[in-house]
Amino acid sequence: QVQLVESGGGLVQAGDSLRLSCAASGGTFSSYAAGWFRQAPGKERDFVAAISWNGGMLYYADSAKGRFTISRDNAKNTVYLQMNSLKPEDTADYYCAAMTYYGGSRTASEYQYWGQGTQVTVSS
Repeated sequence: QVQLVESGGGLVQAGDSLRLSCAASGGTFSSYAAGWFRQAPGKERDFVAAISWNGGMLYYADSAKGRFTISRDNAKNTVYLQMNSLKPEDTADYYCAAMTYYGGSRTASEYQYWGQGTQVTVSS
């Protein structure tokens, strides 16, 4: 069983940057793919980015391309989401997820493990 804990959210202004972290414990996280999803109030949970077990494959939502970077440090059992040039429409709760398949996915239902989320608010 893998436990995931997100951190790094907060209130920032448009154009600022944030780095989210997702620390994993239990299981063999280094062999799992991971992803970031977000959910704005009243909206569905949307895919943001995903990374394969070794970082060799990366996937981004169109809204994240060019601004967000997903990475991982398997020695620290941690996945990161660097978010630059933040916009008010990036405001959401951000969730980290892990899946036992090594490659990664854009589909939330394919992830077996989820964190509790961290809130990101971008003011204009």
